[in-house]
Amino acid sequence: MGWLSGFQAKRSGDIAKARLKLLLVSDKAGCSPEMIRMIKNDMIFVISKYMEIEKDKVQIRMDTPGGLEGADRPPTMLCANIPIRSIPNKGLY
Repeated sequence: MGWLSGFQAKRSGDIAKARLKLLLVSDKAGCSPEMIRMIKNDMIFVISKYMEIEKDKVQIRMDTPGGLEGADRPPTMLCANIPIRSIPNKGLY
């Protein structure tokens, strides 16, 4: 039944932990939460020109990967989860 775990509602503690992690990573990267919101809005605007997405379910996060040996400060990654409803065939290719 592990595949059903994706449908469970997140607990408030999990949400608070994710928000704290976002604040810590954004602080290390020198990127404010407001800037992340602006990036998210810009990405939604641009991607919506080419495909129909679920705008209210877009998730953007900044992450610092572990396990990078020899690096004083690993690079920060911007990760986006953008649910796509449909991609219209407009002859873009």
